[in-house]
Amino acid sequence: MGTSRATVCPFCEAMCGLLVTVEGGRVAAIEGDAADPLSRGHLCPKAFGLRDLHEDPDRLRQPLCRRGGELVPCTWDEAFAAAAKSLRGVQAAGGRDAVALYRGNPVAHNYAALLGSEFVAKSLGTRNVYSANSVDALPLMFAANLLYGHPLLVPVPDIDRCELLLMLGANPVVSNGSALSAPGIRERLRQLRERGGRLIVVDPRRTETAEIADEHVSIVPGTDAALLLALLHEIVAKRRERLDRLASMVTGLDELRELVAPFAPEWVAPMTGVPADVIARLAHSLATATAAACYGRVGVSTQSFGGLCCWLIQVLNIVTGNLDRPGGTLFPRAAVDIAATPFGRGPVFGAFRSRVRGLPSFAGELPVAALAEEIETPGVGQIRGLVTIAGNPVLSTPDGTRLDRAIAGLEAYVAVDFYRNETTRHAQVILPPPSPAERDHFDLFYRAFAVRNVERYAPAILARPAGQPAEWDILCRLAARVAAGREARRFAVGVVAAGLRAIGAPRIIEALLSIGRGRQRPSWRSVARLSEQYPSGRDLGGLEPCLPARLKTRPRRLALHHEAMASEAERLKTALVAAADRPAGDTASLLLVGRRELRSNNSWMHNLATLAGGKDRCTLMMNPLDAAARQIVSASTVLVTSATGELRVPVRLTAAMRPGVVSLPHGWGHDRAGAALSLAAQAPGASYNDLTAAELVDAATGTSVLNGIPVTVRAAAS
Repeated sequence: MGTSRATVCPFCEAMCGLLVTVEGGRVAAIEGDAADPLSRGHLCPKAFGLRDLHEDPDRLRQPLCRRGGELVPCTWDEAFAAAAKSLRGVQAAGGRDAVALYRGNPVAHNYAALLGSEFVAKSLGTRNVYSANSVDALPLMFAANLLYGHPLLVPVPDIDRCELLLMLGANPVVSNGSALSAPGIRERLRQLRERGGRLIVVDPRRTETAEIADEHVSIVPGTDAALLLALLHEIVAKRRERLDRLASMVTGLDELRELVAPFAPEWVAPMTGVPADVIARLAHSLATATAAACYGRVGVSTQSFGGLCCWLIQVLNIVTGNLDRPGGTLFPRAAVDIAATPFGRGPVFGAFRSRVRGLPSFAGELPVAALAEEIETPGVGQIRGLVTIAGNPVLSTPDGTRLDRAIAGLEAYVAVDFYRNETTRHAQVILPPPSPAERDHFDLFYRAFAVRNVERYAPAILARPAGQPAEWDILCRLAARVAAGREARRFAVGVVAAGLRAIGAPRIIEALLSIGRGRQRPSWRSVARLSEQYPSGRDLGGLEPCLPARLKTRPRRLALHHEAMASEAERLKTALVAAADRPAGDTASLLLVGRRELRSNNSWMHNLATLAGGKDRCTLMMNPLDAAARQIVSASTVLVTSATGELRVPVRLTAAMRPGVVSLPHGWGHDRAGAALSLAAQAPGASYNDLTAAELVDAATGTSVLNGIPVTVRAAAS
């Protein structure tokens, strides 16, 4: 008979609690943990991938080194020696910035990787640090930093008490929430409606979330900022704001009135595709609701005015009195408050800029849109080496074909990854970490976005095989080897990394927990004790108002005027005027938007049998009217062409798409030679990012523009 062990699903932001039955050293069964205070027994299909990933024959179980042009198995000592030699050699010849670091999305789900990667970054001493953040959440963090004084001080909708939820560019029924950790969100939204609340979804596609909403508002991609300004026009310019207890904290209201004055609903309606009377009605609903929240995610972040969109959403919640209000938006307060950590201190935005294009840094990272050109362009500081940690930027970042070529020409490349994927196939050394089933789990990052305050530590459910180092051990050892013998500051980083490697990552979590606030300070002294006392997690209670004390701004005020955002609003106004004056364009052109799939998470879950089966998910969704105009029939193959590239994909006709808009999922394209993902290669799909351009970024933040891409679609020859 098997043993039941409690753990947490590591595959998305929902952090669902799991009960895993282990028999004979194998995962025998997986079910939801009903005792988990956040997920309450919910789980989605991704959770069953935990066993598949652990048992995947393609998962690397020993290091690989490149010899004679081929990646071949080697010992850990050989791998670390080769990694350090190649990286140190590149920096000796080209300086510290000659090596870049890229952190993929899974790093945020793994506290050891999150902490350990910081040591790798500091040991390299490079300014060329990149991550998936700049193709995802950077505008949200940018807005939080402007308004609340810290990039990770992000309020979330109090969804369990909300009466009106206005959602833009988000599909949480599929994503399980993004910067909104709310497992079982379909049920939570059903309960919202049952208690008399309303859900309104703004999206160019009738998404799975829009299907269960009270209202779906179809919008032209890339025009969300104009809609938000029009909503604020109806509230602020007409003096319908309701600041309530926030009144003493708010400054810049008069400047905000001036900023939104030109954006009347009647003016923006033709550009957004949202009728003026609908805009006015939405504004009235937000202004009069007892408890309302406006929420936006990837769809609004990854467009040309993404920073402005995210800022306006926060401002809308402030002027309707819904910030820091139960049922509105509230700040989570996890046991480890990452907004109180050193992350984000100092000059957060624009402390330095990329060498070639001058794109601004954010929290010590540069926009990944700059990576290819920084590798390709000769000169002082040219990138000639790379370290990736749990990342696949060839599929995840703009103009993947160009980046693929650039990475192939590097002199040194070290990957920490358990797959030879479309990016790591170019590595000289691959250092594979243990599988998620073989590591402990503590959500250090995503608890900051959860709809309930919970702390949970889960020991590994399976033992690591002999000789397999923990991920913390791998990253600390790599940092120590790279920093050895360097200048004093980097050498000190290496010494600290070597020391903390011996201490172990759980001790770091214990240190962070020991400084927890008031009622959350634990009576126990170790994470093992936490796990023993609360195997399904410790409930720290619901979200509570906390302003002005929680603000990191000096003074503690909510400033509604920022020159950067005023400039962006002016830039948008100029763009809208130009669009209104422009003659009718080429009707052959369509706008491309992305989408998420329930059994997928970016590019890293397509090799798991439980999740990879079923119908083809990498299809182009298209409105039947657009298809008829192009003589395209359902289930046929089409060619999608942008200014950057061309893809061949199956088409799926559906009235869920707004006419003039097509949709393709992100993260596919598993047909590049040299990758070792045998199951994914059987249904490779096509990479969305072969159609996006690295040159297209949000001017305010440097975030890649991945939505609203002009494309043409035509039937492919059979």
